[in-house]
Amino acid sequence: MAKLRAVILDVDGTLIDSNDQHAQAWVDALAEFGRTVDFAEIRRLIGKGGDKLLPEITGISTEDPEGQRISKRRKEIFDDRYLATIVPFPQVRELLERMQGAGLRLAVATSAEKEQLEPLLGIAGVNDLLEDKTSSSDAENSKPDPDIVQAALRKLRVPPGDAVMLGDTPYDVEAAARAGIKTIALRSGGWNDEDLSAAVAIYDDPADLLRSFDGSPLCERGSLSNR
Repeated sequence: MAKLRAVILDVDGTLIDSNDQHAQAWVDALAEFGRTVDFAEIRRLIGKGGDKLLPEITGISTEDPEGQRISKRRKEIFDDRYLATIVPFPQVRELLERMQGAGLRLAVATSAEKEQLEPLLGIAGVNDLLEDKTSSSDAENSKPDPDIVQAALRKLRVPPGDAVMLGDTPYDVEAAARAGIKTIALRSGGWNDEDLSAAVAIYDDPADLLRSFDGSPLCERGSLSNR
């Protein structure tokens, strides 16, 4: 394959420890609309866009008036109650600096909404290291559809074979595969190795990947071949 030139990064569960907070915000918002949903049921869907999560849980489209109200309230709850509780994973910035030092270009591809992305990247402390950012606002369909990953590839102007995805959910792995690129997965988002089995490599978290960098698929001595 061609030399690796770029890394497309997920944010929630990959750079910052926020998946539980996103799930709880959905639980809280739905409760205000008279819908009791188990936290675990929502949690397993975090990583998909809200346009997929809400109808899967409730049968309500985010295009419907009620769906729009629920989605708006979820964002308000997340911002007001949970945003301040989110922290970056250890050594996230050091990992991205190591990637840059290896000549890799960095872009974000997330199902988060554009207006919510900047605060999340601020928590991660990596904004200045990113060449491009894509969010749900840049794509017609959210993960696990490939649109957001494809948008990131277009912004970077690199072919799929020259890039790799770094993510934490099976939805990242699927979206990347449908865009024609491999994924390095992290367990930090709460998924197990079976869930992430289609990834080319799996690490505990960003710090684990940083420690293993020289033998990872991010290094010339590593491999993007399937495990």
